[in-house]
Amino acid sequence: MRADKPVLLLTGGAGVLGTALIDELADDYEIICLLRRASVTDHRVQQVRGDLAADDLGLPPAQLRSLAGRVDVILHAGAATSWTLAPEEIAATNVGGTARMLTFAEHAGAPFYYVSTAFVERPVPHPGDPRFIGPRAYVESKIAAEALIRDRGHPAAIVRPSIVIGDSRDGRISSYQGIHKAIRAVVRGTAPMIPADAAALIDAIPQDVVARATGDLIRRGETGGTYMLTAGPQALTVAEMVRLCMAMAARCGLTHSQPRLIPTEAVDRLLMPLLTEVIPVAMRRRFEDLITLMLLFQSDDALPTSLPSLGLGDAVTKDALLASFDHTIDYWATHSRLLPSTVNLERLAA
Repeated sequence: MRADKPVLLLTGGAGVLGTALIDELADDYEIICLLRRASVTDHRVQQVRGDLAADDLGLPPAQLRSLAGRVDVILHAGAATSWTLAPEEIAATNVGGTARMLTFAEHAGAPFYYVSTAFVERPVPHPGDPRFIGPRAYVESKIAAEALIRDRGHPAAIVRPSIVIGDSRDGRISSYQGIHKAIRAVVRGTAPMIPADAAALIDAIPQDVVARATGDLIRRGETGGTYMLTAGPQALTVAEMVRLCMAMAARCGLTHSQPRLIPTEAVDRLLMPLLTEVIPVAMRRRFEDLITLMLLFQSDDALPTSLPSLGLGDAVTKDALLASFDHTIDYWATHSRLLPSTVNLERLAA
């Protein structure tokens, strides 16, 4: 007997976006999460142990057939996202895993929704630079996976989120991302300089907006399209993000100066040789990580966005994006104990 709700198989359910997708879809779907090692501590989902990089998803034949007989829709958000992995490891999960999930979708007769990245639209900078081997391998794996989906011809849709930040309402997020490293550096004053132009754009989108857009597509059964889930032309500038971070620093009682924005081309040629001789190794590595992130995040050109056409234009106005980023900073500062939490304030007032 069928369950009252259609059954959705989700990969990547333990990740940042997976957590938001569960919140978005749990009322409408019975969710089964395919997980390798991580667990989802959410009573609303069932868990199945599997492996995207293994034949038959690492499942015994009988279990694979049983699962295919239950599933009505597949949302493939699982991926190897660590830039420290070897390119072949990234490809094995992101391309090979997508091929296996597509084969499963064909056997199940279920539409396939794939979470890619908006940065397939933008080449990774500095070809040949060893700092960008991981990011380049990640983006190339997503390009290859998208091509595979189109070539197979199975009913599918591709969503391409940009940098995912915290919930638009309160900034919450299940684990910190690269953007939080940049926030920390500016708020704490550990980055006196940032390799960026003040007017450069950093396209960041709240996790719940990505989840809502994806959920709406799934609920409507829309396939055959590719959707850019981005801030688009309203993306915040580096200057706007730095201003919000410095406002948080002031709220936390920190009095350091705002970091100086320097041209990116001057970083490797002039700045890093000087820093190598005058700052400790650990500090230099953190600064090098920040440089890499900033070079990847920023762009002079806006990404296209599908959100207004999906009925979510209100989520990507300048005011909405400023408020969302401010909530992300606030959540980080509170959970880093730079700001007192609401719970603690209530206890003190009692």
